[in-house]
Amino acid sequence: MAAEVKNIKQRFGIIGTSSLLDRALSKAVQVAPTDISVLVTGESGVGKESIPKIIHHLSHRKHKPYIAVNCGAIPEGTIDSELFGHEKGAFTGATGARKGYFEEADGGTIFLDEVGELPLPSQVRLLRVLETGEFIRVGASRAQKIDVRVVGATNVGMLEAIKKGKFREDLYYRLNTVEIQLPPLRERPSDIHLLFRKFAADFASKYHLPPLRLDDEAVRLLEQYRWPGNIRQLRNLAEQMSVIETTRLVGKDLLKTYLPQVDASNLPALSGARVSDNSEHSYSKEREALYKLLFEMKAEINALKESAANEKGLNEKIQNDYPVRSHELPRPSSTGQEVTIISDEEREQFDDNHTIEIENLSLVDKEIELIKKALEKSGGKRKHAAKELGISERTLYRKIKQYNLE
Repeated sequence: MAAEVKNIKQRFGIIGTSSLLDRALSKAVQVAPTDISVLVTGESGVGKESIPKIIHHLSHRKHKPYIAVNCGAIPEGTIDSELFGHEKGAFTGATGARKGYFEEADGGTIFLDEVGELPLPSQVRLLRVLETGEFIRVGASRAQKIDVRVVGATNVGMLEAIKKGKFREDLYYRLNTVEIQLPPLRERPSDIHLLFRKFAADFASKYHLPPLRLDDEAVRLLEQYRWPGNIRQLRNLAEQMSVIETTRLVGKDLLKTYLPQVDASNLPALSGARVSDNSEHSYSKEREALYKLLFEMKAEINALKESAANEKGLNEKIQNDYPVRSHELPRPSSTGQEVTIISDEEREQFDDNHTIEIENLSLVDKEIELIKKALEKSGGKRKHAAKELGISERTLYRKIKQYNLE
């Protein structure tokens, strides 16, 4: 199998020695002679389009059509017509019958890139093709038989899309008879410099320039960068630098200017110039744990913001429900024991626009009183009391604990 994978790399121009890449290619070689459907998964830019080509050219369908369709690039209103064809008069502008991509690919292979972007009605049609080998043109009443092998690809989390009702579960398991996952570039650090050298040589030939070279520090930076755009981003970088830079030996500082957020991209940082394939999985785990922690922190911050907003809303409600007028405010005497009421004469000394701030103690009393009334009204049910107060149940629970209102 190792020799066969090596031949596949040479034949299809695939660069890399990563064990994760070899595993994906090995699965493609094994599944190619069969007719079962395949789902290729991986982040955007990892080169998913190479897998269906390998599968088609190693299958008994290799002399039949191979059609690649980007489902995300076709408008929702026309995608059924594009995929399955239409009859004359099926819709405005349908002046004649037309074959769809599935009909054109009869006997061969159809590659549905970004299959996770298919609208739900189209998913139903695709499921019928996979289950019965039949399809119906838009505007037709008769089903047609078809013999086509389907390979899908997606960078969408399909299980999450199923939970959100955006993708049919039965279609997912019908498509995902065999899943081939391509690793992101950051999990193939030993392949990054190899790919850069290949791209640099290609663009040097294309633009009639000497090829770019990287010094040791630049190579280490290249291998430690996260590459959110994966191979596509690396290729664009090599082309951009090949055209713009006059120097052919690139150092770390110069390379940094072409890498967005380079200082934030090394979390967690990879130690040493290279990371062996055996340790790639552990680094991936560390990254996942770190990102999970960051997301949890973000959720906590959002919860605190919500709590503060709810508390502000409660205070505003208190002031609206219990307005305190200036002539009702008690004024402590010099002894601190007696209180007097501000007379009408004293009150007239204030300007009409003058406001008197409510003392904190008075706010707390009113808040306690309002919470007690809401709890009494709801029969002690905190959920209903919180709704009455216009705050979250979590905020109400904290207030009850704070004021010992259990």
